[in-house]
Amino acid sequence: MSSIVIDGRFNGPPDSGNGGYVCGVVGAALGGPCSATLRKPPPLHRELSLESAKSGQVTLRDQADIVCVAKVQPLTLDIPEAPSFEEAVEASRRFPGYETHPFPTCFVCGPGRPARDGMNIFPGWIEERQLVAAPWTPDTSMPNQGKRLHDEIVWAALDCTGYFPHLGAAAVLARLHAEILHPTRVAERYVVAGWQTGVEGRRLWSGSAVFAEDGRPLALAASTWVVLKPDQTDFRVAT
Repeated sequence: MSSIVIDGRFNGPPDSGNGGYVCGVVGAALGGPCSATLRKPPPLHRELSLESAKSGQVTLRDQADIVCVAKVQPLTLDIPEAPSFEEAVEASRRFPGYETHPFPTCFVCGPGRPARDGMNIFPGWIEERQLVAAPWTPDTSMPNQGKRLHDEIVWAALDCTGYFPHLGAAAVLARLHAEILHPTRVAERYVVAGWQTGVEGRRLWSGSAVFAEDGRPLALAASTWVVLKPDQTDFRVAT
């Protein structure tokens, strides 16, 4: 068992951790493709315990409460052809979050972050492709080792990009199933894209990917989202 603290920089909603970032922290303890399920909003600035209950599964706890459970699981996902970097730049100009955003200080996609503090991923719709896309050049302030981005940063990029194909109501990440195929590095240019894969009631499903500038997929994810009720601030999902 080990302990971790989610720094306030890595928030999604103002008072909790970005879902993709936290799923990536837990998933990185397993390595390879895995599925991470959030049970409650991840608290910030508090010591959490990361424990391996059995082979192939890791649990993040806030004392007695389960925050996130990750397990090794192969990922199968149909992915579209990558938009070009230029297409992503143009799409990003149409980012809806510039006008209204449920969490404007989100570490990944919040336009209200201080300069060089967030990831600045602002996906906009590409109508003819039925997906959203954004350019991404990771800042050197992003957590990295020898310029290779930490896995949780890539998971975070995959997370928020999966929300914007469903834009229309505030929703929170419930599950992120991701695989990192190749390394990503600071100061290099990438395209991040997201697309819908299903809708049922308050559940939304998406696919997302990080592409190299030449179109090669570097990381993939399938995500599940829960639309919040008007008076809802918390959520729980079953594993």
